[in-house]
Amino acid sequence: MAPQDHAAERSWRGRTAAIVVLFVAVAALLAFIVLPVVQGRSAGLDAFTAICRSLGIQAGSPAARQPTSETRAQPVSLVAWTPQVIERLHHPNVQKGAELAANVCAACHGENGVSPSPDFPHLSGQSAFAIYKQLHDFKNGARVNELMASVVQDLNDEQMADVAAHFSALTKGALDPRTISSGDPDVVALVERGITARGIPGCASCHGAHAGGPIETPTLAGQRQEYLLAQLNAFSKADRHNDIFSRMRGIAAKLHQDEIERLAEYYAAVRLFRPQD
Repeated sequence: MAPQDHAAERSWRGRTAAIVVLFVAVAALLAFIVLPVVQGRSAGLDAFTAICRSLGIQAGSPAARQPTSETRAQPVSLVAWTPQVIERLHHPNVQKGAELAANVCAACHGENGVSPSPDFPHLSGQSAFAIYKQLHDFKNGARVNELMASVVQDLNDEQMADVAAHFSALTKGALDPRTISSGDPDVVALVERGITARGIPGCASCHGAHAGGPIETPTLAGQRQEYLLAQLNAFSKADRHNDIFSRMRGIAAKLHQDEIERLAEYYAAVRLFRPQD
């Protein structure tokens, strides 16, 4: 190889090595000095501390300060629809359920499950699954009510299933088709179709007769207006939080107050009917 070729090759290798060294130096400068200093400022760190942390000399990270939340953790529903629970709800101990209802529940919810006070809901004809879930939630704290919490503390799963099935069996029926489409047309539309533009599904998609909603969906027809109003407001403000996947909180928060009031009035006026009606 000619001397000039050797000189050209050495020159090329030198330039290549210089480029590589420059690239490594720039990368190191960015990785260990520039970026740590910039990130450290947002985290309240001085440049020296940020560089020392990036080099591993000091413990910690120069990354930006993470947002904090002071929101208190809240209990969530722990109900589990095991084969044993479902079997008990379908085949309860009828005598024990009736005894518990008479001795524990009747004072507030009525002997026949019809509450004498607007502070307490009717239980007659309610879904056994819905009653069981609420009792379970009161017991583990997912739903807060001092009176109910004290009542259910001594009840086991079988007893809660028995009393739930007892009240569920008192009235058999569904939403009366003769009244479901009457009343304020705006409320009827909200119940049957919802408001798609606002992301609100129709109430009947879960709470209607044979709607096929979640197994724990309660019956709303004929419920006390004051109770319905209180619960919808509690969901809208997230004061009540035992709805699985935040279903009701998400829906109620999108409702206007006048819609909440009219829905409570509507469902209180829809009666339950029996086959012999």
